[in-house]
Amino acid sequence: MRFIVYGAGGVGGIIGARLHQQGYQVVLIARGEHARVMQQHGLRLVAPDGTAVLQMPIVTRPQALEFSRDDVVLLCMKSQHTIAALEDLQRAGASQAAIVCAQNGVANERMALRRFQRTYGMLVNLPAVHLEPGEVLTHAQGRGGILDAGCFPGGVDETAVVLTDALERAGFSAQPDPVVMRKKYAKLLMNLGNALQAATEMAEGADLVARQLRAEGLACYRAAGIDCASAEETRSRHEGVYDMVDLPGRPRGGGSSWQSIVRGTGNIESDYLNGEIVLLGRLHGVPTPANQVCQQLAWRMVSERLPVGHFGVAAVKQLIEAAT
Repeated sequence: MRFIVYGAGGVGGIIGARLHQQGYQVVLIARGEHARVMQQHGLRLVAPDGTAVLQMPIVTRPQALEFSRDDVVLLCMKSQHTIAALEDLQRAGASQAAIVCAQNGVANERMALRRFQRTYGMLVNLPAVHLEPGEVLTHAQGRGGILDAGCFPGGVDETAVVLTDALERAGFSAQPDPVVMRKKYAKLLMNLGNALQAATEMAEGADLVARQLRAEGLACYRAAGIDCASAEETRSRHEGVYDMVDLPGRPRGGGSSWQSIVRGTGNIESDYLNGEIVLLGRLHGVPTPANQVCQQLAWRMVSERLPVGHFGVAAVKQLIEAAT
């Protein structure tokens, strides 16, 4: 089995690095300066167990590879880039490969299944930071993260078992799960605060907005009949997996949306996080003012090149009140 990590940023870079360290065949697909630095100098992995510079195959597009049924493609880009990535995989002749959506949100699996029969969902709970070209960081001590996987829309097959076994050997906590989307919907509730964190840096009072974001999400799930792992299930799955530790001279920073703003990528994932709840609300008649405002603020930050923490919590609350 060859692992092709498409999107070798924080999450993808760490997964690919750990698999490579265990002797698995790994290819990273990256772009821009990040790809150039890795091709010339290797991927620098900074983690609690030490720093390593790893040399592995790096390509900038799927068309540089020849695909077979033994390939497992881990989609690790953000959801706004998924369709373009899938189209590139189609052009590259990857129709028989397994496509694993190792991504936040719940829309990617449907995008992939339209094009690829062997589609898998993967829960990703992996603290990762990617701010500099050629470098990824993780502050997770213990197991490197949770990477449960199963077939989409449901079930477990040999590929899911072999994949999770490889990830276990690579230092992660990974279980085959026939209903992994339940966990992904629960993770989406956690990710609803990503844009809020980028906008306010979770200043005093932001926790109340975060609770409203989650409450709106749960209301939409109930209206849509969506099965979601409970808070107790989520806590139980996470218990004892890893601890967050400090790395000397390497502050933890924020989540994926925060990192997008800091890096100035010019795009953000909010349409597939808060926007997923807004969509469900519009389909099922559930008001979602907090998620709507956070989705809009994220795009303002991108389009106006605003820094993280630009918005005060009071201003965010006023916008939510006006949208109610």
